Amino acid sequence: MSDQTSVPVASGALPSGFTAADSAADNFVQVVDVVKKFGETTAVKGVNLSVKKGELFALLGSSGCGKSTLLRMLAGLETITSGKILIDGEDLAVLPPYRRPVNMMFQSYALFPHMTVESNVGFGLRQEGVKKGELKDRVAAALELVQMSRFAKRKPHQLSGGQQQRVALARSLVKRPKLLLLDEPMSALDKQIRQRTQIELVNILEKVGVTCIMVTHDQEEAMTMANRLAVMSEGQIVQLGAPNEVYEFPNSRFSAEFIGSTNLFEGNVVEDEPDHVFIESPDLPVRLYVSHGITGPLGMPVTISVRPERIALTRKPPEGTFNWGKGVVKNIAYMGGYSLYHVKLDSGKTVIANMSSLALSEIDSPTWEDEVYVRWSASAGVVLTS
Repeated sequence: MSDQTSVPVASGALPSGFTAADSAADNFVQVVDVVKKFGETTAVKGVNLSVKKGELFALLGSSGCGKSTLLRMLAGLETITSGKILIDGEDLAVLPPYRRPVNMMFQSYALFPHMTVESNVGFGLRQEGVKKGELKDRVAAALELVQMSRFAKRKPHQLSGGQQQRVALARSLVKRPKLLLLDEPMSALDKQIRQRTQIELVNILEKVGVTCIMVTHDQEEAMTMANRLAVMSEGQIVQLGAPNEVYEFPNSRFSAEFIGSTNLFEGNVVEDEPDHVFIESPDLPVRLYVSHGITGPLGMPVTISVRPERIALTRKPPEGTFNWGKGVVKNIAYMGGYSLYHVKLDSGKTVIANMSSLALSEIDSPTWEDEVYVRWSASAGVVLTS
């Protein structure tokens, strides 16, 4: 929640120190009350969104949440039922897809198999009638940008998945779009290649300075690549913010469970002060203590989210009268640098703790059926009221 005081501004005026250029940059892409219906089904329900110039923005959600439909409306591949989409102040509704300052990189890359790499990259420019000399220079520059110059004469079947992705990106960037759309850009790549390519792609986009909106269902991909992200569910945006904000401070149970993994404790508020709240939960023998207040009456049912990496394991009973429980190790997932411990508490609740190899060595690495305690700090939990 913002701690700034809202200052009324006269109609048509801008706050002191704030320019029209600032406003245009912050609202470079505007989605205003956009609705999309397919017959009786509403796929996108009154979405409002602003994307900054030069920003890499991610739409994140599970299949069927409306994210791809929104991307296709930006590209002009779907018509808008109602609302507006503007890019740099220009209403896209009056422009056919081929006239929009938008390029889209498809999930399948959609390269022409009979064309060489350089022919694929230059295809759009040839369609626009760009002169041969300029076309050659722009294609060469685009291939150099994605480090594919030495493969210019190859055809797509002679390239790896990662190389094909670079060609598709070069083809999208060579036309110098105001907005680049990425549809599940890493889904065709193996995990190891995907992780390396994510950073490479971000570096390329930052170098070019193009505004980018990507669609993904991969949380790690969105967290790694995006400046900001929007979590979508059932055609609506349920939370929007920087990746660390959305992860650390989910605004609902849906966001907490969808972004990463979390432990959820049900309970009722028994004490609420400006700087803390106490919750009684049947899951724990002690109260839950969270170091922030909430808005709501005593007795209100709430859910507390605690991320696995915020939970510690001990063999000795923790000191204090809040935020701990006793249980038995029921499963261990070894992940290399860390292990995921599944601890079944005396109440029957299972808690997951993410323990680094160093932390485990300090408590003599508990194993299956060992009795342990789970504990966490007052700042580790987030109270969810929805």
